Amino acid sequence: MKHKGLGGLVYSTEHGTMCPQCGQPQAVCICKAQAPKGDGVVRVRREVRRGKEVTAISGVPLLADELAAFAKRLRTLCGAGGTVKDGVIEIQGAHVDKVLPQLSAQGWVVKKAGG
Repeated sequence: MKHKGLGGLVYSTEHGTMCPQCGQPQAVCICKAQAPKGDGVVRVRREVRRGKEVTAISGVPLLADELAAFAKRLRTLCGAGGTVKDGVIEIQGAHVDKVLPQLSAQGWVVKKAGG
């Protein structure tokens, strides 16, 4: 809990550990959700799950809302379904060759991962 008069964190046994950036309890802190994770490289790989091919794209440096909108554009480009799970865009089917130029056009460092 932030106290306006003191300007710092106040220890609270009610909430436990507090985030130093937003002042919220760690359980509801949104600071980590806002910061994109990774090493700055977008990786595209083809995976097989239950006999079906999936194109997985990880490391995209966008916030959650922007990532969902970008994933929708990629799915439309590929003409396939898909989802975003834990910051990874998953597109049904093998579309590595279609999405690589789109990712590079965004100015990101893109690598084809896997075999």
